[in-house]
Amino acid sequence: MGDIPVMTQEAAAEIAVPTRRERSDPLGIAYLATIGIVMLAWIAGLVWAAIAFFSWLVS
Repeated sequence: MGDIPVMTQEAAAEIAVPTRRERSDPLGIAYLATIGIVMLAWIAGLVWAAIAFFSWLVS
């Protein structure tokens, strides 16, 4: 149990190299927003279909 590698601050600083993220990526934000809108529309469609089906079932 004594041979657990201890991460020094130099190694941690080498690992945590800041990537090129100064500005927010507008294409990625648009991509995520599109995925979110599509997911919301899909879930809303499923809810609407379930409500329509059960209201037809009990009528």
